[in-house]
Amino acid sequence: MKENKITAPKDLINNKSNNEIQRIKDDTLVYALGGLGEVGKNMYCYEHENEIIIIDSGVIFPGDDLLGVDYVIPDYTYLVKNQKKIKALIITHGHEDHIGGIPFLLQSITLKTIYAPRFASAQIRKKLDERRMSKAVKIVEIDSNSTVETTHFTLGFFNTTHSIPDSLGVLINTPNGRIVHTGDFKFDLTPVGSNSDYQKMAYIGQIGVSLLMSDSTNSAVAGFSISEKQVAKSILDIAKKIPGRMIVATFASNVHRVQQILEAAVACNRKLIIFGRSMENVVEIGRNLGTISIAKEHFITADQLNHLPANKVCIVCTGSQGEPLAALSRIANGTHRHIKMHPGDSVIFSSNPIPGNATSVSAVVNKLTRAGANVLVNSPLNSIHTTGHASQDEQKLMLQLIKPDYFMPIHGEYKMLKLHADTAIETGIPKENNLICSNGDVVILRNKQAFISDLRIQTDAIYVDGNDATGLSTAVLRDRRLLADSGLIAVIITIDSRTNKILCKPNIVSRGFVYIRESQTLLKEAELVVYDALRKRMQTRTTFGELKNCVRSALEPFLYKKTNRNPIVIPVILNRKEAMVQSKVYRKTENKKSV
Repeated sequence: MKENKITAPKDLINNKSNNEIQRIKDDTLVYALGGLGEVGKNMYCYEHENEIIIIDSGVIFPGDDLLGVDYVIPDYTYLVKNQKKIKALIITHGHEDHIGGIPFLLQSITLKTIYAPRFASAQIRKKLDERRMSKAVKIVEIDSNSTVETTHFTLGFFNTTHSIPDSLGVLINTPNGRIVHTGDFKFDLTPVGSNSDYQKMAYIGQIGVSLLMSDSTNSAVAGFSISEKQVAKSILDIAKKIPGRMIVATFASNVHRVQQILEAAVACNRKLIIFGRSMENVVEIGRNLGTISIAKEHFITADQLNHLPANKVCIVCTGSQGEPLAALSRIANGTHRHIKMHPGDSVIFSSNPIPGNATSVSAVVNKLTRAGANVLVNSPLNSIHTTGHASQDEQKLMLQLIKPDYFMPIHGEYKMLKLHADTAIETGIPKENNLICSNGDVVILRNKQAFISDLRIQTDAIYVDGNDATGLSTAVLRDRRLLADSGLIAVIITIDSRTNKILCKPNIVSRGFVYIRESQTLLKEAELVVYDALRKRMQTRTTFGELKNCVRSALEPFLYKKTNRNPIVIPVILNRKEAMVQSKVYRKTENKKSV
């Protein structure tokens, strides 16, 4: 085969040795823009010559350390630069870490078609309708019998079991070998909903797979996960014994669980009421598609809630992770408009805390218990939750069914990826054939062989505040962190631009940086540093922008040397003699505050 040079923007694809990029023309590239080294914002790309196929476009919901951020999405810069190559976006299932980034992706690129299974299609349409983007892209429903073909790729699908209906794995036929992308999956021998396509997976394994990319979320969990039907039985048994109101919190995205909870309540002659926007949306979509088969007469409105006996009510709500604004947290805080906790109420957490959320969940449980509620959480004694992701033995079964030559663990933090690779070695895959990658690493598939190349794609996390997907919010977040960590310094400068002179020494005001009363000497020294720098700069004609940069460049190193902190420095320039009076008044006011 003839070797060609790849030409690509230097800010997008970099060679680790900083040499000219080389690859063979007919190579197939595999890389992730999100989903490796993290749980969320899944986005995997398959590229051959002039075609790119994208699988999933998700988000991560921010933790407490991301102040004021609504979502975290992948950096789409590479896709923007190679927009003409993109042939399709394939969606494996309808969870937010796989579809939540679609509106932001559509703001960045023009995409002709999204291929998605039935339930995910309904969720995407609703998401785009809410943002008035329904005409931005064509959505085509797919199932396990569908085929998507481009010039270089042929894609087939197989059913998997997950905590949401219509979950698919993907078989990708490329010129350099077959790739299997499992999506999120588990093996449940008594599933709620459709079963996994064991026969199709086994057949795919028999015809030969070069590379398997498989869900790693529960790679640290031994054995098999319990069946969803076992959870359904436990919830029904509990519902029969509850004397008062039954309040159940779970993930809105766990559609099969929501279905089981609703069916258990109806079996116990309880009326249903749903609280939480995401829960309401899922129940609406589920009922429209027939996935949730509960008749309308079993649901009540908020006005009817207090007119029914306590033992005839089941409230299903969001907030199983202790989210401050979710329905259950507002109930626990006594701020919910329609529900007040009563002694004798039973609250069931049909979930496990996501790592990092244990403190928030514990706080909500304590508040509910203090209000007189009987709180049930998942434990070996009641089995009111099971995962939607494969544990170690299920991962081994997938490896044995597909029998890949090479294995690339996906969808997980680094530890999860490493443990999944160790599991693959146990099943017989050579250690050197396990490819543990980070976002942006490029795996080359060549003649049915796979290896991690020296190519690198830009994959920064983009922080979204509101609906902004431009990355500008990333700079805003950086400022918020600086303010939280080091505070702010305002430098007030009075000048006369007509004579190019400083009219008085600068005045420095501190907020959240140092305790003013004990740091007067430091601030006075800082004022002199700024004054000296400005005098030198104003010996020649200058601009307001240059003066501000002069203040920052002089003051920031000085403050860091003295305090080892980097506050945000904001220069404020007051012009002409009239401004001097205003500056003196401001100085007197600040001195009184510090005393």
